[in-house]
Amino acid sequence: MGNILRLGLPKGSLQESTFALFKKAGFNISVSSRSYFPSIDDPEIEVVLMRAQEIPRYVNEGVLDAGLSGLDWITENEADVVEVADLAYSKQTTNPIRVVLAVAEDSGIKTVKDLEGKRIATELVLLTRKYLEKNGVNASVEFSYGATEVKVPNLVDAIVDITETGSSLRANKLTVIDTILVSTTRLHANPKAWEDPFKKEKLQNLAVLLQGALRADSKVGLKMNLPKDKLDNILAILPAMKHPTVSQLINSDWLALEAVLDEKQVRDLIPALLQGGAQDIIEYPLNKVIP
Repeated sequence: MGNILRLGLPKGSLQESTFALFKKAGFNISVSSRSYFPSIDDPEIEVVLMRAQEIPRYVNEGVLDAGLSGLDWITENEADVVEVADLAYSKQTTNPIRVVLAVAEDSGIKTVKDLEGKRIATELVLLTRKYLEKNGVNASVEFSYGATEVKVPNLVDAIVDITETGSSLRANKLTVIDTILVSTTRLHANPKAWEDPFKKEKLQNLAVLLQGALRADSKVGLKMNLPKDKLDNILAILPAMKHPTVSQLINSDWLALEAVLDEKQVRDLIPALLQGGAQDIIEYPLNKVIP
């Protein structure tokens, strides 16, 4: 099995966004609803689906060569792994997720120090205990099997939970009093697998493609035609990644210009480009951006 990379991918809430990212990177993964072993159109990769919480442990133990899981779970598992790539995406956004300490809005608890002798529920028991220790606070930490938000204030005084947008916490009338960790998804490898030349190269290539797909997510390509005498106007408007590509249209005083831009900028740029003399503007999506 030397020339197979065994890769753990997260099942559950991150599954859809992970499969979509792999598709943009050029890998098609298909899975039947009950299977933990999806098929991928690369004969050198074997994919195993499992909970993100468990992936770093199996990578650490060498059951998996590599996996995708959050820094929060790598830390919680105390996994000795090699970080191959930081892949800033989560289930809804491309923002990092936060591990936060939250209490009921009306609890009167303002800082971690106010939790002395209190009860805290969390899935991240080890991380929470280390955080309390660092702050010199003695509190009871209990493991929570999900739906942690509803336990405050009747069952516990506080929770340590993962939040992406904060909406679930607000809906349960909870307020964040500290951020313990900012976490993104990491492609991480077992140290022995990383020493294997085939697996290392496979992982490095995978990292380039996945990061290229992520970079492309927030960017678009823009093409336009413009008269030569308007070029300086247009260049002053465009904040391109590097210099835009400018080419001469045949038998004409017109130029064609192409640039890659942040998608967020384009909405405001297009009217300015039109006023600056550009015409025939085309915006198109990108699959990968490899610098």
